[in-house]
Amino acid sequence: MKKAFQDFYPDQLSHCYGCGRLNTEGLQIKSYWDGQESVCEYTPKPFHTAFPGYVYGGLIASLMDCHGTGTASAAAYRAEGREMDTSPPLRFLTGSLHVDFLRPTPIDGTLMVRSRVKEIKGRKVVVTSELHAGGQVCARGEVVAIQVPEDWVSGIR
Repeated sequence: MKKAFQDFYPDQLSHCYGCGRLNTEGLQIKSYWDGQESVCEYTPKPFHTAFPGYVYGGLIASLMDCHGTGTASAAAYRAEGREMDTSPPLRFLTGSLHVDFLRPTPIDGTLMVRSRVKEIKGRKVVVTSELHAGGQVCARGEVVAIQVPEDWVSGIR
């Protein structure tokens, strides 16, 4: 079975509500390469409701946010010609997040976020995303992800 980007995060960096594999109460999203795009699938729970039958916008933003920073990390490793399990770890946090909600997102199926790397410049990676549900694009977004300094990574307990 193929490992997700988030499965490579060191333990001390795996507690995020959206993507932390060690956060048992979190979303625990998983992101993978699909050619030059990255993809994340997530099935919302009934409590992710905005109003009956539709997903809460905060969930959509969280999926784009964590999938975007995970994609930034994977893209940085790719750009350096490194595997994701090599040191030092390349981990990113959100510098900015923009989401356009295009139509209500049905809650009764799997959501798919597809993303592309728009730019890599120094410690910054820009990732654009589309969230698909029920055969339609329901939201578009962009994450500007900033690489966590190495001394932050080593200083986290």
